[in-house]
Amino acid sequence: MSGEHPATGTRPRVRDAAGGASAVAHPNIALIKYWGKRDERLLLPWTDSLSMTLDIFPTTTRVRLAASAGRDEVLLDGVPARGEARRRVVAFLDLVRERAGLSRRAVVDSVNTVPTGAGLASSASGFAALAVAAAAAYGLGLDATGLSRLARRGSGSASRSVFGGFAAWYAGPSAGPDREADLASFAEPVPAGGLDPALVIAVVDAGPKAVSSREAMRRTVATSPLYRPWADSSGDDLAQMRAALLRGDLEAVGEIAERNALGMHATMLAARPAVRYLSPATLSVLDGVLQLRRDGVAAYATMDAGPNVKVLCRRADAHRVADAVRAAAAQGAVHIARPGPGARLLGEGEDGR
Repeated sequence: MSGEHPATGTRPRVRDAAGGASAVAHPNIALIKYWGKRDERLLLPWTDSLSMTLDIFPTTTRVRLAASAGRDEVLLDGVPARGEARRRVVAFLDLVRERAGLSRRAVVDSVNTVPTGAGLASSASGFAALAVAAAAAYGLGLDATGLSRLARRGSGSASRSVFGGFAAWYAGPSAGPDREADLASFAEPVPAGGLDPALVIAVVDAGPKAVSSREAMRRTVATSPLYRPWADSSGDDLAQMRAALLRGDLEAVGEIAERNALGMHATMLAARPAVRYLSPATLSVLDGVLQLRRDGVAAYATMDAGPNVKVLCRRADAHRVADAVRAAAAQGAVHIARPGPGARLLGEGEDGR
């Protein structure tokens, strides 16, 4: 393969002098939500989704092939990974090795800048960076679509962080051979005309969730009578979102994102037993967003599986929105993000920040 990689901006087979590769990727926030897996092994979702990659809180990951090690070494923020975190990285490396036809173990050193409990899951940026670095270190030579498919196998949302700006992740057909299903589920960039958005992130509760996202997802899909209607309507939301992005209509983008997120939380509330992530502080921020709209500010809320709120607005209004959200969130932290870049390989001496 020749030429520059469309996602990484550099040649996909490049390794550093020590036989390794480093990459950086950023988290993304879904505006049309991914909620529910139809295949947990291949990480295939029930519905398509659409997100905005952020320009803050990157993850930087280096993968170096070990000369004679008998096991992979995985460092997360300088600390040896254990338990489920280590298992997921090693399983991902096994997949890369299988595709590369190599057996050499690796040293993975990943540094994450997402604040703990910020409501920005680091798995998207983490596995997107790992996919780009591991593919280069093992010489896979994947294009952007191939990297997106590969990143999906570590974390579904990582398929979108391979790309900058707005990206859509396709669920693919719900029936058929595994290979065809795997090939059909990937993300790609979505054009946005004339938008200059910001996303204000309100951390109203940085503590651990009582119900994990994985368990909440399984329970919702299995028991909520609202899940299938929401999933069906989500397809319409995505089509309307793509059209709104193309014409640069932030109000329409925000309205669609807000109703899609509130609908997702409604499916959880209808699960048996119910999953409730919305806290009093969450509702206070949502009320603050409504007040901003009454005051003439285009501001729209979205939420993932947790109590923290992200508010889409125009860049010019970001600080006013942040002040209002900060007041509503009481003691919570507030961050401002804008559309960010896709995952890329790093050159010698770059740290990704």
